[in-house]
Amino acid sequence: MSAEPRINDRIRVPEVRLVGPSGEQVGIVPLAKALELAQEYDLVEVAANARPPVCKLMDYGKFKYESAMKAREARKNQAHTVIKEMKLRPKIDPHDYDTKKGHVVRFLKQGDKVKITIMFRGREQSRPELGYRLLQRLAEDVADLGFVESNPKQDGRNMIMVLGPHKKKTEAMAEARQAQEARKAEAKANPGKSQNAADADSVQAAEEPAEA
Repeated sequence: MSAEPRINDRIRVPEVRLVGPSGEQVGIVPLAKALELAQEYDLVEVAANARPPVCKLMDYGKFKYESAMKAREARKNQAHTVIKEMKLRPKIDPHDYDTKKGHVVRFLKQGDKVKITIMFRGREQSRPELGYRLLQRLAEDVADLGFVESNPKQDGRNMIMVLGPHKKKTEAMAEARQAQEARKAEAKANPGKSQNAADADSVQAAEEPAEA
């Protein structure tokens, strides 16, 4: 369809090749006849450069609405490349490391890239191998979810590595939607399950003796 289709009285040709509202070929008819048939529809010129021009009978308002909805859905499902960032210290403690790794795992599962930055301070700058080993360890720990897209490199006081997800963004989005729909279906099928679990917890808490 042309960028700006002409409708009804804006069409200025003696005859047109007419297409019916269901896509059926009506044939070449005088413009006056096409306008007569268009009493319940809009006559939309869909191929202005054809000879004669091709026009179609349609509900143009409905057509524009459906086109807008399709474009909206396409934008909704469009995969945008996102780069998350996670900052670590070369002498990070085990608990903090596990927490940071958990975030990296979540990002990779979502289909996002992750930029890992090791921040060196003071004398740590003379021990770049600490940061390199830490980045290698992290890459190995999440190898089932991502791969090293950009090898570790020094950038001033920082060392940077980029991890890419094995799973495409579109696949991750589709799986997330399926999981959400499954949770909704389960909740609908078992509406009292969550409440029963909460009630059981309350009973258990009431029966437990208070701490001295």
